[in-house]
Amino acid sequence: MATTRMELSVAADADAVWMVIGDFAAGPLRMAPERVTACETHGDTRTVAFADGTVARERLVAIDDERRRIVYAVLGDTLRPEHDNASMQVLPVEEGACTLVWIHDVLPDELADPIRSAMQDASRVITAALEGR
Repeated sequence: MATTRMELSVAADADAVWMVIGDFAAGPLRMAPERVTACETHGDTRTVAFADGTVARERLVAIDDERRRIVYAVLGDTLRPEHDNASMQVLPVEEGACTLVWIHDVLPDELADPIRSAMQDASRVITAALEGR
């Protein structure tokens, strides 16, 4: 299984960032307003529509408010992975600064490069949104 890990330095308070990242229902719209056009939640599943036309169905696996960590599984999108699991965790650094650790595990391994590229591209948008820019 291929793993992609990114650490984003965010110039914002960890609790404020967690309010966005930990919001399973609206977090994608709030963290990537330029990339996400819609997010609908039904129970523990959400459907996220992206500006490029991609639609992903995701299931909430775990949410840990104390550790500021959310885990979700992608149930299917245009890539149709065999396995697709991601987590995001907000780690405080100091007042007004935190690190967002984003990990994505996927099978088959060949999907790692396109996912890594998408994560790198999205990281700029996510960081800007979380910093209020």
